[in-house]
Amino acid sequence: MNDLPACPECSSVYFYESGSEYVCAECAHEWDKDIALEGENQDKVVRDANGNILSDGDSVTVIKDLKVKGSSLVVKVGTKVKNIRIVDGDHDIDCKIDGIGAMQLKSSFVKKL
Repeated sequence: MNDLPACPECSSVYFYESGSEYVCAECAHEWDKDIALEGENQDKVVRDANGNILSDGDSVTVIKDLKVKGSSLVVKVGTKVKNIRIVDGDHDIDCKIDGIGAMQLKSSFVKKL
C-alpha cells in the first residue's frame, strides 16, 4: 500500500480496496483504481465536462456562455476552439479564440470534439 497515492480528498494514507475502487478509511471518499494509477504516471490528468481526457493539440467546444473578464465580450455556446494547450493552474486550458484572442479556459466548461 505504500507505493500507492494518498486519498485525493484528505491526503490520508489509510484506505482499502472495494471492488474496482479505493475507499478512504478516514473521509469515506471513493476513487477509481485507474485514476489513481494515472496520477502516478502523469503530473495531472485534465478531463472535459464529459470525463474525456484532454491533451495538447485537441479541439474542444464551449458548453456554456462565458463572460470575458475585463471586457464586454462573451464566448458563446458552441464556439469551437482548436489546438488547445494544457497548463497548470485553475484555468487549465490555454487557447486562442477567433475574434477574441488568447485566453485561458477551465476544462469543466468544454467538451472534446
